[in-house]
Amino acid sequence: MAIPKRYGPLVFAVLLTCLMTLVISGVATAINVGFPPDFIGRWVRAWLPNWAIACPVLLFMRPVVQRLTERLTA
Repeated sequence: MAIPKRYGPLVFAVLLTCLMTLVISGVATAINVGFPPDFIGRWVRAWLPNWAIACPVLLFMRPVVQRLTERLTA
């Protein structure tokens, strides 16, 4: 079952922000606490609220960044 193309920008935003915040929060967690036994729990607690903020921000800012990119590139 495929998602209709009209939802492409939404799917893109969800996947991109999910992966980016997952990587960044993992790196930040490792830098700050190392790899204790509860690393995964700490990582998820750091990742989830960040993803919940990043996804709507990307959806809101995408048109602005796209216009800015079009102005800055030839």
